[in-house]
Amino acid sequence: MQSETKPVATKFSSYQVLVIVLLALTQFTVVLDFMVMNPLGDMLTKSMSLGQDQFGIVVAAYAFSAFISGVLTAGFADRFDRKKLLLFFYIGFILGTLFCGLATTYPMLVLARIVTGLFGGVIGSISLAIMADLFDLNQRGRVMGFIQMGFGASQVLGIPISLLIANFWDWEAPFFMIVGLSAIICVLIFVKMKPVTKHLEIKNDRNALLHLWLTVKNRNYRSGFLAVALLSLGGFMMMPWGSAYAVNNLGVSHENLTWLFMVAGVSTLLIMPVFGKLSDRYSKVNMFAFACIWLIVVVLIYTNLPVLPLWVIMIFNVSMMIGIMGRMVPSQALISGLPEMRDRGAFMSVYSSLQYLTGGIAATIGGMIIVQETKTSPIEHYNTVGYIVSAISLISIFAMIRVNQLIKRRNLGQAAAVKQPVIDEVI
Repeated sequence: MQSETKPVATKFSSYQVLVIVLLALTQFTVVLDFMVMNPLGDMLTKSMSLGQDQFGIVVAAYAFSAFISGVLTAGFADRFDRKKLLLFFYIGFILGTLFCGLATTYPMLVLARIVTGLFGGVIGSISLAIMADLFDLNQRGRVMGFIQMGFGASQVLGIPISLLIANFWDWEAPFFMIVGLSAIICVLIFVKMKPVTKHLEIKNDRNALLHLWLTVKNRNYRSGFLAVALLSLGGFMMMPWGSAYAVNNLGVSHENLTWLFMVAGVSTLLIMPVFGKLSDRYSKVNMFAFACIWLIVVVLIYTNLPVLPLWVIMIFNVSMMIGIMGRMVPSQALISGLPEMRDRGAFMSVYSSLQYLTGGIAATIGGMIIVQETKTSPIEHYNTVGYIVSAISLISIFAMIRVNQLIKRRNLGQAAAVKQPVIDEVI
Protein backbone atom coordinates (compact mmCIF):
# COMPACT_ATOMS: atom_id res chain seq x y z
CA MET A 1 0.00 0.00 0.00
CA GLN A 2 1.48 3.30 -1.07
CA SER A 3 2.20 6.10 1.32
CA GLU A 4 -0.29 8.96 1.17
CA THR A 5 2.56 11.44 0.74
CA LYS A 6 3.68 10.05 -2.64
CA PRO A 7 2.41 11.51 -5.92
CA VAL A 8 -0.34 9.44 -7.45
CA ALA A 9 -0.60 8.74 -11.17
CA THR A 10 -3.03 5.82 -11.06
CA LYS A 11 -5.79 6.26 -13.61
CA PHE A 12 -9.36 5.09 -13.17
CA SER A 13 -10.72 2.36 -15.41
CA SER A 14 -13.85 3.07 -17.46
CA TYR A 15 -15.94 0.97 -15.07
CA GLN A 16 -14.51 2.81 -12.05
CA VAL A 17 -15.51 6.09 -13.69
CA LEU A 18 -19.03 4.70 -14.16
CA VAL A 19 -19.21 3.71 -10.48
CA ILE A 20 -18.01 7.16 -9.41
CA VAL A 21 -20.73 8.79 -11.53
CA LEU A 22 -23.47 6.52 -10.15
CA LEU A 23 -22.36 7.04 -6.53
CA ALA A 24 -22.10 10.79 -7.12
CA LEU A 25 -25.64 10.88 -8.53
CA THR A 26 -26.89 8.88 -5.57
CA GLN A 27 -25.09 11.25 -3.23
CA PHE A 28 -26.64 14.19 -5.06
CA THR A 29 -30.21 13.06 -4.34
CA VAL A 30 -29.61 11.97 -0.74
CA VAL A 31 -27.74 15.17 0.11
CA LEU A 32 -30.35 17.28 -1.67
CA ASP A 33 -33.12 15.64 0.35
CA PHE A 34 -31.35 16.66 3.54
CA MET A 35 -29.90 19.97 2.39
CA VAL A 36 -33.19 21.24 0.97
CA MET A 37 -34.48 21.52 4.54
CA ASN A 38 -32.04 24.40 5.01
CA PRO A 39 -33.32 26.78 2.28
CA LEU A 40 -36.90 25.63 2.82
CA GLY A 41 -36.56 26.11 6.58
CA ASP A 42 -37.85 29.67 6.71
CA MET A 43 -40.69 28.91 4.28
CA LEU A 44 -41.62 25.67 6.05
CA THR A 45 -41.70 27.10 9.57
CA LYS A 46 -43.94 29.94 8.43
CA SER A 47 -46.21 27.67 6.36
CA MET A 48 -46.78 25.19 9.21
CA SER A 49 -46.40 27.80 11.99
CA LEU A 50 -43.50 25.89 13.54
CA GLY A 51 -41.18 27.14 16.24
CA GLN A 52 -37.41 26.86 15.80
CA ASP A 53 -37.37 24.03 18.36
CA GLN A 54 -40.00 22.13 16.32
CA PHE A 55 -38.00 22.64 13.14
CA GLY A 56 -34.95 21.31 14.98
CA ILE A 57 -36.93 18.18 15.79
CA VAL A 58 -37.90 17.77 12.11
CA VAL A 59 -34.20 17.84 11.20
CA ALA A 60 -33.19 15.63 14.13
CA ALA A 61 -35.90 13.05 13.32
CA TYR A 62 -34.05 12.12 10.12
CA ALA A 63 -30.74 11.95 11.96
CA PHE A 64 -31.93 9.82 14.87
CA SER A 65 -33.76 7.34 12.63
CA ALA A 66 -30.68 7.10 10.40
CA PHE A 67 -28.63 6.24 13.49
CA ILE A 68 -31.02 3.44 14.48
CA SER A 69 -31.07 2.08 10.94
CA GLY A 70 -27.28 2.09 10.73
CA VAL A 71 -26.88 0.19 13.99
CA LEU A 72 -29.49 -2.41 12.98
CA THR A 73 -27.87 -3.04 9.59
CA ALA A 74 -24.22 -2.90 10.69
CA GLY A 75 -24.04 -6.57 11.65
CA PHE A 76 -25.46 -7.67 8.27
CA ALA A 77 -23.70 -5.14 6.06
CA ASP A 78 -20.80 -7.46 5.17
CA ARG A 79 -22.99 -10.49 4.40
CA PHE A 80 -24.68 -9.28 1.21
CA ASP A 81 -23.86 -7.94 -2.21
CA ARG A 82 -23.34 -4.22 -1.63
CA LYS A 83 -25.18 -3.39 -4.86
CA LYS A 84 -28.32 -5.15 -3.61
CA LEU A 85 -28.08 -3.33 -0.27
CA LEU A 86 -27.72 -0.02 -2.08
CA LEU A 87 -30.81 -0.67 -4.22
CA PHE A 88 -32.90 -1.83 -1.25
CA PHE A 89 -32.21 1.24 0.86
CA TYR A 90 -32.38 3.62 -2.09
CA ILE A 91 -35.89 2.44 -2.93
CA GLY A 92 -36.90 2.96 0.71
CA PHE A 93 -35.37 6.44 0.58
CA ILE A 94 -37.46 7.27 -2.50
CA LEU A 95 -40.67 6.20 -0.74
CA GLY A 96 -39.77 8.19 2.39
CA THR A 97 -39.12 11.31 0.32
CA LEU A 98 -42.49 10.85 -1.37
CA PHE A 99 -44.16 10.76 2.05
CA CYS A 100 -42.40 14.06 2.94
CA GLY A 101 -44.03 15.74 -0.04
CA LEU A 102 -47.43 14.33 0.93
CA ALA A 103 -47.22 15.45 4.60
CA THR A 104 -49.81 18.05 5.57
CA THR A 105 -49.24 18.35 9.33
CA TYR A 106 -46.26 18.62 11.67
CA PRO A 107 -46.61 15.04 13.06
CA MET A 108 -46.90 13.65 9.52
CA LEU A 109 -43.77 15.52 8.46
CA VAL A 110 -41.80 14.23 11.44
CA LEU A 111 -42.94 10.66 10.66
CA ALA A 112 -42.02 11.07 7.00
CA ARG A 113 -38.53 12.31 7.94
CA ILE A 114 -38.13 9.29 10.22
CA VAL A 115 -38.95 6.92 7.35
CA THR A 116 -36.61 8.78 5.00
CA GLY A 117 -33.82 8.64 7.57
CA LEU A 118 -34.27 4.91 8.17
CA PHE A 119 -33.36 4.25 4.54
CA GLY A 120 -31.44 7.31 3.36
CA GLY A 121 -29.13 7.34 6.35
CA VAL A 122 -27.56 4.01 5.38
CA ILE A 123 -26.90 4.86 1.73
CA GLY A 124 -23.81 6.93 2.51
CA SER A 125 -22.16 4.09 4.43
CA ILE A 126 -22.90 1.60 1.64
CA SER A 127 -21.42 4.00 -0.91
CA LEU A 128 -18.29 4.39 1.22
CA ALA A 129 -17.94 0.62 1.51
CA ILE A 130 -18.29 0.23 -2.28
CA MET A 131 -15.69 2.95 -2.78
CA ALA A 132 -13.27 1.28 -0.36
CA ASP A 133 -13.77 -2.11 -2.07
CA LEU A 134 -13.17 -0.84 -5.60
CA PHE A 135 -10.49 1.82 -5.07
CA ASP A 136 -7.07 1.80 -3.40
CA LEU A 137 -6.36 4.19 -0.53
CA ASN A 138 -4.12 6.32 -2.76
CA GLN A 139 -7.11 6.89 -5.10
CA ARG A 140 -9.78 7.62 -2.51
CA GLY A 141 -9.07 11.32 -2.06
CA ARG A 142 -9.88 11.90 -5.74
CA VAL A 143 -12.85 9.53 -5.59
CA MET A 144 -14.29 11.31 -2.55
CA GLY A 145 -13.66 14.63 -4.25
CA PHE A 146 -15.80 13.57 -7.20
CA ILE A 147 -18.48 11.72 -5.20
CA GLN A 148 -18.86 14.64 -2.83
CA MET A 149 -19.45 16.87 -5.85
CA GLY A 150 -23.01 15.68 -5.35
CA PHE A 151 -22.99 18.03 -2.37
CA GLY A 152 -22.00 20.97 -4.56
CA ALA A 153 -24.31 19.94 -7.39
CA SER A 154 -27.21 19.86 -4.95
CA GLN A 155 -26.55 23.53 -4.25
CA VAL A 156 -25.78 24.57 -7.84
CA LEU A 157 -28.72 22.77 -9.43
CA GLY A 158 -30.88 21.09 -6.82
CA ILE A 159 -31.39 23.82 -4.25
CA PRO A 160 -31.94 26.72 -6.69
CA ILE A 161 -34.40 24.64 -8.72
CA SER A 162 -36.05 23.49 -5.49
CA LEU A 163 -36.44 27.07 -4.31
CA LEU A 164 -37.83 28.17 -7.67
CA ILE A 165 -40.50 25.48 -7.80
CA ALA A 166 -41.21 25.94 -4.07
CA ASN A 167 -41.81 29.64 -4.65
CA PHE A 168 -43.98 28.83 -7.68
CA TRP A 169 -45.96 26.02 -6.03
CA ASP A 170 -45.17 25.29 -2.38
CA TRP A 171 -42.53 23.72 -0.13
CA GLU A 172 -43.70 20.16 -0.98
CA ALA A 173 -42.76 20.40 -4.67
CA PRO A 174 -38.98 19.88 -4.25
CA PHE A 175 -39.57 16.51 -2.60
CA PHE A 176 -41.59 15.31 -5.60
CA MET A 177 -38.76 16.46 -7.87
CA ILE A 178 -36.25 14.42 -5.84
CA VAL A 179 -38.49 11.35 -6.08
CA GLY A 180 -38.61 11.51 -9.89
CA LEU A 181 -34.85 12.01 -10.26
CA SER A 182 -34.02 9.28 -7.74
CA ALA A 183 -36.22 6.78 -9.56
CA ILE A 184 -34.20 7.29 -12.76
CA ILE A 185 -30.89 6.89 -10.90
CA CYS A 186 -32.18 3.74 -9.20
CA VAL A 187 -32.84 2.15 -12.61
CA LEU A 188 -29.34 3.11 -13.80
CA ILE A 189 -27.75 1.45 -10.76
CA PHE A 190 -29.79 -1.70 -11.32
CA VAL A 191 -28.79 -1.91 -15.00
CA LYS A 192 -25.21 -0.61 -15.03
CA MET A 193 -23.53 -1.48 -11.73
CA LYS A 194 -21.96 -4.91 -11.29
CA PRO A 195 -22.39 -6.90 -8.07
CA VAL A 196 -19.94 -5.88 -5.34
CA THR A 197 -19.11 -9.17 -3.64
CA LYS A 198 -15.34 -9.31 -3.14
CA HIS A 199 -15.78 -9.01 0.62
CA LEU A 200 -17.90 -12.19 0.59
CA GLU A 201 -14.82 -14.20 -0.44
CA ILE A 202 -13.34 -13.60 3.01
CA LYS A 203 -14.50 -16.26 5.45
CA ASN A 204 -16.63 -14.73 8.19
CA ASP A 205 -18.24 -17.10 10.67
CA ARG A 206 -19.41 -14.38 13.03
CA ASN A 207 -23.09 -13.90 13.61
CA ALA A 208 -24.51 -10.45 13.03
CA LEU A 209 -24.53 -9.30 16.65
CA LEU A 210 -21.01 -10.58 17.32
CA HIS A 211 -19.75 -8.93 14.16
CA LEU A 212 -21.29 -5.62 15.24
CA TRP A 213 -19.92 -5.97 18.79
CA LEU A 214 -16.37 -6.77 17.66
CA THR A 215 -16.45 -3.83 15.25
CA VAL A 216 -17.55 -1.40 17.97
CA LYS A 217 -15.14 -2.98 20.46
CA ASN A 218 -12.12 -2.52 18.20
CA ARG A 219 -9.98 0.18 19.81
CA ASN A 220 -8.61 1.48 16.52
CA TYR A 221 -12.07 1.72 14.98
CA ARG A 222 -13.32 3.73 17.94
CA SER A 223 -10.79 6.44 17.09
CA GLY A 224 -12.47 6.78 13.71
CA PHE A 225 -15.90 6.86 15.34
CA LEU A 226 -14.79 9.65 17.67
CA ALA A 227 -13.47 11.68 14.74
CA VAL A 228 -16.72 11.46 12.76
CA ALA A 229 -18.79 12.27 15.87
CA LEU A 230 -16.86 15.49 16.35
CA LEU A 231 -17.25 16.42 12.67
CA SER A 232 -21.00 15.86 12.78
CA LEU A 233 -21.44 17.84 15.98
CA GLY A 234 -19.72 20.77 14.32
CA GLY A 235 -21.66 20.53 11.06
CA PHE A 236 -25.25 19.92 12.09
CA MET A 237 -25.33 22.57 14.79
CA MET A 238 -25.20 25.48 12.32
CA MET A 239 -26.52 24.12 9.03
CA PRO A 240 -30.31 23.88 9.63
CA TRP A 241 -30.60 27.57 10.46
CA GLY A 242 -28.43 28.91 7.63
CA SER A 243 -31.31 30.24 5.54
CA ALA A 244 -33.20 31.68 8.52
CA TYR A 245 -30.04 33.52 9.64
CA ALA A 246 -29.39 34.85 6.13
CA VAL A 247 -32.98 36.07 5.70
CA ASN A 248 -33.74 37.43 9.15
CA ASN A 249 -30.28 38.64 10.30
CA LEU A 250 -28.36 39.48 7.14
CA GLY A 251 -31.28 40.84 5.12
CA VAL A 252 -31.13 38.35 2.24
CA SER A 253 -34.45 38.08 0.35
CA HIS A 254 -35.94 34.70 -0.60
CA GLU A 255 -35.17 35.46 -4.24
CA ASN A 256 -31.52 36.25 -3.51
CA LEU A 257 -31.32 33.19 -1.27
CA THR A 258 -31.40 31.14 -4.48
CA TRP A 259 -28.32 32.97 -5.79
CA LEU A 260 -26.59 32.65 -2.44
CA PHE A 261 -26.84 28.87 -2.49
CA MET A 262 -26.01 28.68 -6.18
CA VAL A 263 -22.76 30.61 -5.81
CA ALA A 264 -21.78 28.53 -2.78
CA GLY A 265 -22.58 25.36 -4.76
CA VAL A 266 -20.48 26.40 -7.76
CA SER A 267 -17.55 27.05 -5.44
CA THR A 268 -18.05 23.59 -3.94
CA LEU A 269 -17.85 21.94 -7.36
CA LEU A 270 -14.52 23.67 -7.90
CA ILE A 271 -13.17 23.11 -4.40
CA MET A 272 -13.75 19.38 -3.89
CA PRO A 273 -11.75 17.95 -6.82
CA VAL A 274 -8.86 20.23 -5.83
CA PHE A 275 -8.94 19.06 -2.22
CA GLY A 276 -9.27 15.46 -3.42
CA LYS A 277 -6.13 15.69 -5.57
CA LEU A 278 -4.18 17.53 -2.88
CA SER A 279 -5.24 14.95 -0.27
CA ASP A 280 -3.91 12.09 -2.42
CA ARG A 281 -0.72 13.92 -3.38
CA TYR A 282 0.12 15.30 0.04
CA SER A 283 -1.01 14.57 3.59
CA LYS A 284 -4.74 14.03 4.15
CA VAL A 285 -4.44 14.95 7.80
CA ASN A 286 -2.60 18.20 7.00
CA MET A 287 -5.27 19.18 4.47
CA PHE A 288 -7.91 18.43 7.10
CA ALA A 289 -6.17 20.57 9.73
CA PHE A 290 -5.81 23.47 7.30
CA ALA A 291 -9.53 23.31 6.43
CA CYS A 292 -10.54 23.22 10.11
CA ILE A 293 -8.50 26.29 11.00
CA TRP A 294 -9.87 28.10 7.95
CA LEU A 295 -13.43 27.19 8.94
CA ILE A 296 -12.96 28.37 12.52
CA VAL A 297 -11.83 31.82 11.39
CA VAL A 298 -14.70 32.19 8.91
CA VAL A 299 -17.39 30.94 11.32
CA LEU A 300 -16.32 33.30 14.09
CA ILE A 301 -16.67 36.25 11.71
CA TYR A 302 -19.79 35.10 9.82
CA THR A 303 -21.94 34.41 12.90
CA ASN A 304 -21.36 37.99 14.10
CA LEU A 305 -21.99 39.84 10.83
CA PRO A 306 -24.33 42.85 10.55
CA VAL A 307 -26.55 43.45 7.49
CA LEU A 308 -24.21 43.62 4.48
CA PRO A 309 -24.45 43.70 0.67
CA LEU A 310 -25.27 40.37 -0.95
CA TRP A 311 -21.85 40.02 -2.62
CA VAL A 312 -20.09 40.25 0.75
CA ILE A 313 -22.33 37.55 2.22
CA MET A 314 -21.63 35.40 -0.84
CA ILE A 315 -17.89 35.68 -0.21
CA PHE A 316 -18.35 34.48 3.36
CA ASN A 317 -20.56 31.58 2.22
CA VAL A 318 -17.95 30.51 -0.32
CA SER A 319 -15.28 30.73 2.37
CA MET A 320 -17.34 28.52 4.66
CA MET A 321 -17.77 25.96 1.88
CA ILE A 322 -13.99 25.84 1.49
CA GLY A 323 -13.69 24.92 5.15
CA ILE A 324 -16.59 22.47 5.20
CA MET A 325 -15.63 20.60 2.03
CA GLY A 326 -11.94 20.85 2.85
CA ARG A 327 -12.68 18.86 6.01
CA MET A 328 -15.07 16.37 4.46
CA VAL A 329 -12.99 15.09 1.54
CA PRO A 330 -9.70 14.23 3.31
CA SER A 331 -11.40 13.01 6.51
CA GLN A 332 -13.67 10.50 4.77
CA ALA A 333 -10.87 9.32 2.50
CA LEU A 334 -8.54 8.85 5.47
CA ILE A 335 -11.05 7.15 7.76
CA SER A 336 -11.96 4.69 4.97
CA GLY A 337 -8.45 3.27 5.35
CA LEU A 338 -9.03 2.31 8.98
CA PRO A 339 -11.20 -0.85 8.77
CA GLU A 340 -10.15 -4.25 7.43
CA MET A 341 -12.09 -5.44 4.37
CA ARG A 342 -14.15 -8.01 6.29
CA ASP A 343 -15.28 -5.29 8.72
CA ARG A 344 -15.70 -2.52 6.17
CA GLY A 345 -19.49 -2.68 5.80
CA ALA A 346 -20.07 -2.88 9.55
CA PHE A 347 -17.57 -0.10 10.22
CA MET A 348 -19.12 2.21 7.63
CA SER A 349 -22.61 1.50 8.98
CA VAL A 350 -21.59 2.38 12.53
CA TYR A 351 -19.64 5.33 11.14
CA SER A 352 -22.73 6.61 9.33
CA SER A 353 -24.95 5.92 12.35
CA LEU A 354 -22.75 7.96 14.66
CA GLN A 355 -22.64 10.69 12.06
CA TYR A 356 -26.40 10.98 12.15
CA LEU A 357 -26.76 10.44 15.90
CA THR A 358 -24.36 13.21 16.78
CA GLY A 359 -25.88 15.30 14.00
CA GLY A 360 -29.33 14.83 15.51
CA ILE A 361 -28.02 15.75 18.95
CA ALA A 362 -26.34 18.82 17.46
CA ALA A 363 -29.53 19.91 15.67
CA THR A 364 -31.53 19.46 18.87
CA ILE A 365 -29.00 21.45 20.90
CA GLY A 366 -28.89 24.12 18.22
CA GLY A 367 -32.68 24.40 18.32
CA MET A 368 -32.51 24.89 22.09
CA ILE A 369 -29.83 27.59 21.85
CA ILE A 370 -31.23 29.55 18.90
CA VAL A 371 -34.22 31.78 19.62
CA GLN A 372 -36.57 33.73 17.31
CA GLU A 373 -39.20 35.84 19.04
CA THR A 374 -41.46 36.27 15.98
CA LYS A 375 -41.52 34.90 12.42
CA THR A 376 -39.65 37.94 11.09
CA SER A 377 -37.41 38.87 14.03
CA PRO A 378 -33.66 38.18 13.92
CA ILE A 379 -32.25 34.82 14.97
CA GLU A 380 -30.63 35.18 18.39
CA HIS A 381 -27.57 33.31 19.78
CA TYR A 382 -26.40 32.07 16.37
CA ASN A 383 -22.96 33.37 17.32
CA THR A 384 -23.01 31.17 20.43
CA VAL A 385 -23.46 28.17 18.16
CA GLY A 386 -20.52 29.45 16.11
CA TYR A 387 -18.27 29.49 19.18
CA ILE A 388 -19.22 25.91 20.02
CA VAL A 389 -18.63 24.75 16.44
CA SER A 390 -15.20 26.40 16.42
CA ALA A 391 -14.14 24.67 19.65
CA ILE A 392 -15.32 21.27 18.37
CA SER A 393 -13.50 21.81 15.05
CA LEU A 394 -10.25 22.46 16.91
CA ILE A 395 -10.61 19.25 18.91
CA SER A 396 -11.39 17.26 15.76
CA ILE A 397 -7.92 18.03 14.38
CA PHE A 398 -6.31 16.00 17.17
CA ALA A 399 -8.79 13.16 16.65
CA MET A 400 -7.89 12.98 12.96
CA ILE A 401 -4.16 13.02 13.76
CA ARG A 402 -4.78 9.92 15.89
CA VAL A 403 -6.57 8.17 13.00
CA ASN A 404 -3.67 8.97 10.69
CA GLN A 405 -1.16 7.52 13.18
CA LEU A 406 -3.15 4.29 13.50
CA ILE A 407 -3.28 3.79 9.72
CA LYS A 408 0.45 4.42 9.35
CA ARG A 409 1.22 1.99 12.18
CA ARG A 410 -0.91 -0.74 10.61
CA ASN A 411 0.63 -0.21 7.17
CA LEU A 412 4.13 -0.53 8.64
CA GLY A 413 3.07 -3.73 10.40
CA GLN A 414 1.68 -5.19 7.17
CA ALA A 415 4.87 -4.27 5.29
CA ALA A 416 6.99 -5.96 7.95
CA ALA A 417 4.78 -9.08 7.82
CA VAL A 418 5.29 -9.34 4.06
CA LYS A 419 9.09 -9.04 4.34
CA GLN A 420 9.46 -11.49 7.26
CA PRO A 421 8.78 -14.73 5.29
CA VAL A 422 11.42 -13.71 2.74
CA ILE A 423 13.99 -13.15 5.49
CA ASP A 424 13.15 -16.49 7.10
CA GLU A 425 13.57 -18.27 3.77
CA VAL A 426 17.01 -16.69 3.20
CA ILE A 427 18.12 -17.66 6.70
